[in-house]
Amino acid sequence: MVILGVDIGGSGIKGAIVDTITGLVVSERYRIVTPQPATPEAIAACLAQLVLHFKWKGPVGCGFPAAIQHGVARTASNVTSSFIGTSLDQLFSDATNCPCFCINDADAAGLAEVRFGDSVGQKGIVLLITIGTGLGTAIFTDGHLVANTELGHLFLKRGKVAEHYASDAVRKAKGLSWKRWGKRFNHYLILMEKLFWPDVIILGGGASKHFDKYRAQITVETPVKPAAFLNQAGIVGAALFAQSKIIHDEN
Repeated sequence: MVILGVDIGGSGIKGAIVDTITGLVVSERYRIVTPQPATPEAIAACLAQLVLHFKWKGPVGCGFPAAIQHGVARTASNVTSSFIGTSLDQLFSDATNCPCFCINDADAAGLAEVRFGDSVGQKGIVLLITIGTGLGTAIFTDGHLVANTELGHLFLKRGKVAEHYASDAVRKAKGLSWKRWGKRFNHYLILMEKLFWPDVIILGGGASKHFDKYRAQITVETPVKPAAFLNQAGIVGAALFAQSKIIHDEN
């Protein structure tokens, strides 16, 4: 089964066609800059543009930066607050004329990693952190997802929200070197370790591609490694989520 997977973020909306049996991306990746302000109408229009680009007629899986409950956004991160209470599945399905299934963006990335990445069969607690405009998190216990954790919103150093202190967007805005930013990010990892004692921490998002540049600043005992899918994890995981919803509905 091939499904169009989409990763909606604060800076870009990325999509590609995914073979959900193998986890392989079987098309080029197409990216649209996230409109500002990132309103429901503007994001829906961009998604329709992306679907048109691929000439796509089938199901669409969407990773979205919010806690999502039964297809409805309960929070909104790096998009406008008008998304809160919006049925994302309905909004995006109407805009694209395709059945759309939405999941938290970090949860989507985690699904790809535990299904096809280096953490296949990993016992215990797997913590995935996506590092981009914000800090997204996904937690799995023995392969089972604990949805909508949103741990990038915890308070960290000097009373700052974690993603306002240690996201990749902060690194870029403040012109921090990878070393200086790595020390900030390490504070966040120390907190995650104290709270959850994960068996492995996987890093996704744009900063995962540069892991070697800040690896030396990480001091936690938990093994830390970049995601096997790097920045494409969200696209692959969104497609996998759509597949699971289709199979569930058929049964």
